[in-house]
Amino acid sequence: MSEVEAEQELVELAVLDDDSDFRNYIEDLLRDEGTYSVRSFATADQLFSSMQAKLPDIVLVDMKMGSTSGETVVEGLLSQWPDLCIIVVTGYPSLESMRATFKLRVFDYLAKPFSIQQLRQTLQNAIEQFGLGATLQERLRARLGHSIKLMRVEREWSLKDLANSTNLPSVESLVAICRAFDRRPSDLLASFGF
Repeated sequence: MSEVEAEQELVELAVLDDDSDFRNYIEDLLRDEGTYSVRSFATADQLFSSMQAKLPDIVLVDMKMGSTSGETVVEGLLSQWPDLCIIVVTGYPSLESMRATFKLRVFDYLAKPFSIQQLRQTLQNAIEQFGLGATLQERLRARLGHSIKLMRVEREWSLKDLANSTNLPSVESLVAICRAFDRRPSDLLASFGF
């Protein structure tokens, strides 16, 4: 195994479903693949409590769980963590529910029963689009670059404008960039989970 492969992180997956057989199936299936760390929850309260301690990369949310509405759960997740990757699973698929789900800004929608290949492909698409499983350095570089771009847009600065206001390499650049935008480096890093 190369150093790069050794640095790759497991993709943190949380599964919310009131069906214990489904939760166990997903846990066993994905843990055996060696790419995922899986936590599963029977109730939304358990999920939210766990997420306060450690945020997963991807959340699979069942839309029908007794008295709990998956739509309400998704809205709650996205109100607290707007960049969270959510994949909806449902045993009651319909075109209407699919449309409503995508209006909530979820990543994808899987109708039960789905094939193992469908699940793998959906998760792989999420990993690629969200840059999951990358090394901490790769994730930091991508998130930092995105945040700096947003700050530049706010000020209507070009890259040249930014370069003219900062003339330092590496971490010193981060500090100088933050000063230029009147931000603290710790606040910037905290805004994307570092």
